[in-house]
Amino acid sequence: MGKVGGMTTTPTAAGPSIDLLMEINAAFNSRDVDRILSFFADDATFLMARGPEPCGRRVHGKAAIRHVLADRFKVISGMRWVWMVTGRGADGELLNYQGCDVYEFRGDKILNKDTYWKRVEQDGRL
Repeated sequence: MGKVGGMTTTPTAAGPSIDLLMEINAAFNSRDVDRILSFFADDATFLMARGPEPCGRRVHGKAAIRHVLADRFKVISGMRWVWMVTGRGADGELLNYQGCDVYEFRGDKILNKDTYWKRVEQDGRL
């Protein structure tokens, strides 16, 4: 603890570094599930951009995140994050969306990852 301008301050843990965020992005772009999971806490939650819930799809715990990422990489070849999601689904859907991730960390491990994509609607849909 210290004093700044009459106020007591408490040191806090440093947030994630830019280098750590770049390593996480590189892991996702490698599509190496084990490498990606090394950045997640055991009790992490991943809110995927698409799914049956208003939040997309809520995936909790490393085992569940492993399963969903392995499945995703099987059906979307060449998926990359730059932050543009690009790739092609097994059904032929072309992915080309802007997006972002919102992370919450516990130390240097991802506790929560929330993904957002801008959806491009086809055929004049709103």
